[in-house]
Amino acid sequence: MYKIYLILVIIISSISFKAQESNLKELTIEDAVLGYYKGLYPRSMNGIKWTDNNLLAIKNNKNKIEIFKPTGSKRKNFLSPTSIDSSYKYISNWNIENKNHWTFFSNSSFIETNNGNVTKIKFSEKAQNISISPNKNQIAYTLDNNLFFANSTDSIIAITKNESKEIISGQAIHRFEFGISKGIFWSPNSSKIAFYEKDESDVADYPLLDINKTPGKLKSIKYPMAGQNSEYGKVGIYDLKSKKTIYLNVKNNKDDYVTNLTWGPDSKYIYIAELNRDQNHLKWNKFSSENGEFINNLYEEKNDKWVEPEFPLYFLNKQKSEFVTLSERDGFMNIYHYNVKGELIKQITNNKWVVTSILGIDEETNTIYYTGTGKDPREMHVFSVNIKTLITKKITKENGIHRVKISPNYKYLIDQYSSINEPAITQIISLSNDKTIVIDKSNNPLENHSIGSCSMIELETEKNWKLYGRLIKPSNFNPNKKYPVLVYVYGGPHAQLVTNNWLGGASLWMHWMAEQGYLVFTLDGRGSANRGFDFESSIHRQLGTVEIEDQLIGVNYLKSLNYVDSSRLAVHGWSYGGFMTTSLMTRTPDVFTTGVGGGPVIDWKWYEIMYGERYMDTPDQNPEGYNKASLLNYVKNLKGKLLLIHGTNDDVVVMQHNLAYVQECVKKGIQMDFFPYPMHPHNVRGKDRVHLMTKVLNYIIDNNYPVE
Repeated sequence: MYKIYLILVIIISSISFKAQESNLKELTIEDAVLGYYKGLYPRSMNGIKWTDNNLLAIKNNKNKIEIFKPTGSKRKNFLSPTSIDSSYKYISNWNIENKNHWTFFSNSSFIETNNGNVTKIKFSEKAQNISISPNKNQIAYTLDNNLFFANSTDSIIAITKNESKEIISGQAIHRFEFGISKGIFWSPNSSKIAFYEKDESDVADYPLLDINKTPGKLKSIKYPMAGQNSEYGKVGIYDLKSKKTIYLNVKNNKDDYVTNLTWGPDSKYIYIAELNRDQNHLKWNKFSSENGEFINNLYEEKNDKWVEPEFPLYFLNKQKSEFVTLSERDGFMNIYHYNVKGELIKQITNNKWVVTSILGIDEETNTIYYTGTGKDPREMHVFSVNIKTLITKKITKENGIHRVKISPNYKYLIDQYSSINEPAITQIISLSNDKTIVIDKSNNPLENHSIGSCSMIELETEKNWKLYGRLIKPSNFNPNKKYPVLVYVYGGPHAQLVTNNWLGGASLWMHWMAEQGYLVFTLDGRGSANRGFDFESSIHRQLGTVEIEDQLIGVNYLKSLNYVDSSRLAVHGWSYGGFMTTSLMTRTPDVFTTGVGGGPVIDWKWYEIMYGERYMDTPDQNPEGYNKASLLNYVKNLKGKLLLIHGTNDDVVVMQHNLAYVQECVKKGIQMDFFPYPMHPHNVRGKDRVHLMTKVLNYIIDNNYPVE
């Protein structure tokens, strides 16, 4: 049925016997949840940046900017915002172009200092989505549903004047799908502002209750459910000189998606990925930024399952008529080279693993720098490829997850990495000779705490898909004992839980749970990220099918271990993991005794269009798939103890899911438990998260016993 490969990695040196020493501290739930703020996660050089002249800059704890050379020179205090104005004690979003030109935000102001000249742009305290122009002396931002522009000489200009709250400009659209993370895009020459705009007038209102009002007050949000009316997106362009706005003349259906907005390097053209609502036909199109008219199509992609654009185009500035793009048309995300006529010049990479981003293009050496998993999908590395010769080179050598920033002249990398047994290292890599200089290394923040070990597991499906898992054991683990198990699950797209970084990607609360006498197991099954299109798309039109099959492979592995008490298996997950938790409790009711599902999808017809229709099509197109996935149909199967949790103001997985499930349990006479978190959105953050995890873990500990 499957093969098992086990690699045991001890996280902390000699921890197994040291755990018995009385001087070691025990993790509390509060420690485990708030560990970042308690210094229990590796310290690293957060916020380190490159300047335009290839120096390194970082803000110290005294609100001063320090600079140093990539060769590892001593840091020097260079900039102090309080020297400009004593009120600038707290700064954010700071950048240094060079020693004479730097910018930052403070006190609802954007401040630029250039050769001793200081300019200040004030904006509303309620401003959001603030975007700085490439020339660093202008900003655009949103207030409510409109877009504004400001500089040091003009008064604030309202770019849009939408009277209807259903028209929203300058914000991300399509519910942040398709790689969309913002709604404001400056032209390279800083003369124009492109922006997304959405019309939600046909989208149904969805009520959320504010209990802090007397009486309680309903707040309506727009929530487009699968198969129902969607929002309509378009792209506007504001010309700072003429003070006029035009809109791209996109000729698609009005509920299709406009995504991945990219400016051409000469600021004359804009490129848009247009995706049909069925999400199986993608067109990359070119438009004039002068009049918004369509110029030509670059290329198209079709797929029977889905096409998911996630990245903009990356132009070669010297060859303004050429660009590279990312596509998984061959089954893995790879790099392709095109010209603006839409002619494919060549496929740059042909990896059988996933490229995850393009860092930059050094046109002097014809080199593209990019990130990708490499052969082990649990890792993340930096690679280079020559555009002409296609010779590929792996830059980062150490095993683990590497997060990098490349210098403006493509001479150096800031490389911050960790692995399951390496807390955090920051080093500078010379791209010319591969030499590295370690500039910061974190100590093990848990060396004084009692904590166990982590095993990286490899399993196989019947169709020879390799599955990666993680098993956490307590510090006093005894192979002659029988341990209950908590399975932590997500199981859905765009997520990967098992990685080769610190603690194997596990949260500290999992180690707290292990110290209570548990094993904690996690498996990334089919549908999860960074494994290629076939692996991810195996869930198409049948959510909750192969994901369950793969979790049961993990269960069978657990049952094969002599130290596992297979009569005491519990499962917990959030969001898609809540869907999987409830699925496992009711579609395989004899496997798990206890489950805790947070913010679960119960019926996919109540989930949002952009995500849901990609994986399930519409309810009319796939009635059998929706019916099979609906957890309302399996309520009668529940045997064990089930707790469902939901934030009452969840605008991602609306609480209708949970309430409908509770209602069905009542109708069927099935006992289960439900706990709401008033006024919380899709997850529970801040200090209340301690309450949440205490609730989750204590419920499992109290109830994870054989079902009578």
